[in-house]
Amino acid sequence: MNILGLIPARGGSKSIPHKNIAPLRGQPLLTYTCEAALSSRCLSRTLLSTDDEAIAQVGRESGIDVPFKRPDELARDDTPSLAVAQHAVRWLADNEGWQADILVLLQPTSPLRRAFHIDGALDLLIQAGADTVVSVVEVPHRFSPYSVMQLENGRLENFWKDSLPFDRFRRQNMPTFYARNGPAILATRVPVLDEYQSFYGPHVIPYVMSAQESVDIDEPFDLQLAEWLLSRGGS
Repeated sequence: MNILGLIPARGGSKSIPHKNIAPLRGQPLLTYTCEAALSSRCLSRTLLSTDDEAIAQVGRESGIDVPFKRPDELARDDTPSLAVAQHAVRWLADNEGWQADILVLLQPTSPLRRAFHIDGALDLLIQAGADTVVSVVEVPHRFSPYSVMQLENGRLENFWKDSLPFDRFRRQNMPTFYARNGPAILATRVPVLDEYQSFYGPHVIPYVMSAQESVDIDEPFDLQLAEWLLSRGGS
C-alpha cells in the first residue's frame, strides 16, 4: 500500500508574513512537520507542494521531496486544499508512475503534531476500514452550541433557543463535541478524492488529540503559544 504524505505550503500569508517558514524556536515552522513526516513508520513517501522557492528550499534542507512547483492557479488565497491534493496525486502518477492508495494531508501550521500521531491516525484508518480519518480536539464546554450566545438587536441571546433535556449551565451535563484541529492530520483513501470531490468519504472516524497538541498557527499569538509549549518539552 502506497501512503503519501503531502505538505501543502503556499507562499502567501496575510496574518503572518511567510507564515509557513516563520521562525519557531530557532527553525522554520515548516521543519516541524517535515520532521514528523520523516519519522513516521507508515508513510511511504512525503512531498511538499509549494509555489514559493524559499519554502521549497526549507523543505529540501529538511529532507522532503519537492518534485514540482505548484502551478500559480493552485496558489491563490481561495485555492481549496482538495485541488492541491488531486494535483499532487495526478502528478506522481503521470510523471513517475507512482500511484498513491492513501493520502495524508499534513498542514505545516501544526508544529506539535508528531510522527506517532500520524501513525496512530493511519492505524485507525486501516483497522477500521474507514474512508477518512481526521484529527479533532474536544470542544471546551464554554464553546458548546448550547453555551454560546449571539447579539440580536444589541441584546445577548442564546444561540440555541430550543428547549434542552439538561441544564445548559451545568458542565457535567453537556454532551461532548469535537472540532477539527486544523486539521493537523487528514488521511483519506485516494479514490475518495475524485469520487466524492472531497477529502471525506461516507465513513469518517476521528483521531482525537489534546488541546496542546492541536495548536494551529494562524495568528502571531499562536506562534508564542507554540514556542512556550515547545520550551516545556512539547505537548
